[in-house]
Amino acid sequence: MSFPLLTATAALPALGAIATAAVPAGRRAAAKWLALLVSLGTLVLAAVVAVRFEPGGARYQLTESHAWIKDFGVRYELGVDGIAVALIALTAVLIPFIILAGWHDADPLETKSKRWRPTQGFFALILSVEAMVILSFEATDVFLFYILFEAMLIPMYFLIGGFGDRAHAGSDENAAAQRSYAAVKFLLYNLAGGLIMLAAVIGLYVVAGNFSLTEIAEARANGTLDMATNTERLLFLGFFFAFAVKAPLWPLHTWLPNAMGESTAPVAVLITAVVDKVGTFAMLRFCLGLFPEASEWATPVILALALISIVYGALLAVGQRDIKRLIAYASISHFGFIVMGIFAMTSQGQSGATLYMVNHGISTAALMLVAGFLISRRGSRLIADYGGVQKVAPMLAGTFLIGGLATLSLPGLAPFVSEFLVLVGTFARYPVVGIIATFGIVLAALYTLVLYQRTMTGPVKEEVRTLPDLRLRELVVITPLIALLIFLGVYPKPLTDIVNPAVEHTMSDVQKKDPQPEVEAAK
Repeated sequence: MSFPLLTATAALPALGAIATAAVPAGRRAAAKWLALLVSLGTLVLAAVVAVRFEPGGARYQLTESHAWIKDFGVRYELGVDGIAVALIALTAVLIPFIILAGWHDADPLETKSKRWRPTQGFFALILSVEAMVILSFEATDVFLFYILFEAMLIPMYFLIGGFGDRAHAGSDENAAAQRSYAAVKFLLYNLAGGLIMLAAVIGLYVVAGNFSLTEIAEARANGTLDMATNTERLLFLGFFFAFAVKAPLWPLHTWLPNAMGESTAPVAVLITAVVDKVGTFAMLRFCLGLFPEASEWATPVILALALISIVYGALLAVGQRDIKRLIAYASISHFGFIVMGIFAMTSQGQSGATLYMVNHGISTAALMLVAGFLISRRGSRLIADYGGVQKVAPMLAGTFLIGGLATLSLPGLAPFVSEFLVLVGTFARYPVVGIIATFGIVLAALYTLVLYQRTMTGPVKEEVRTLPDLRLRELVVITPLIALLIFLGVYPKPLTDIVNPAVEHTMSDVQKKDPQPEVEAAK
């Protein structure tokens, strides 16, 4: 038997989480270093997966399949396509930086409520989320995916509710209430989506007789499985609802600003740059792969929801006074672009959507982590409490600017490529939708530049006059992310070479071809 590489890539952080949690209470430094080493080991395994993956080969590669629950046809079945490889790489790249950025976020904190911050638990929870997210990208059994889709909510609930932003350190009772509210809201929204998806998963088994994504696709291709139109549409809605909550898509988005606002900056990155990508990834793999006719049927409504997300999220970002909530609403706008690219049903749109998932993860991580460093220095998330930071902390201001420019998709930085492809792909089939979506770009420039102007430029406020610049650990976190933004903005070919063949398979699933441009004959 060949080495189970995909299992190993998810098992290492899972075992690392157990080992980190088991470190004695007095050995906080050991727990941190163990978590960091495990995350780096996972990054090595993810790199091996990317190297061994052949873009021109079979659709699902490095496959593993073992009987799990025989009576119900459930199998432990794994396999990766190019989209999954790209997102596994994103997850493995970001987790070490999340751990480094949160190096002191779970240290003991003496407060009025004498709340204890268990360092070992914090890093163990991060590693457990990494394991579940990676395995969810690898799962080709629908039931296995569902279990992981739901299970990752548990560590995320404790990360949001148990480890709050230190900007609230002076008001423990109010901060604890806000954290609890955000964590419960996150859990209830996602559990509601998961329960509806469970009904759809059961329905799929009744119709198809198994949970294997590959077997169901083969049965549909050779005509042995023919879902009734109404059945397929109901099953699609059950899956899509859960993924739209996770993504999040308007109007199911309201949990995200609360969750990101009340979390530490590294946990906020974990939410929007890692966990939420499971929702948009699943739209490509399961909605389009299992229910092609229903996906086409629902496309007009989904595109309308995506447009509302783009414009609504950007407008609310413009009016925010809280730095972290501004970034959260900006992410809602960006997820609208991703969903729009997926359901544009063009190869450019879906390639752009996949690249957008990766590039949004990197750019949001860079911006949010720098914002977290800034907030930890000043002790406030309010934009009005800053001014003139670039004069006292130029490196912090410079990296904040680059992260912000990436967020508004400046040419030369990675998100520009993905946003351009999404808009081109959408315009090719739905020109009116593509035109309206461009307003999101204008609003992104507005909220990004206004945020930078109000926090970094102008007279130096007395409270920020003594703020230190980025420290070595913080530079180690931010510098590689900035380098990735520039590299993938100038040379995105390594990603597109992996992603494009997988997109071709998805286009084949929905039986769509790119519309040909209309060219008038020369007179």
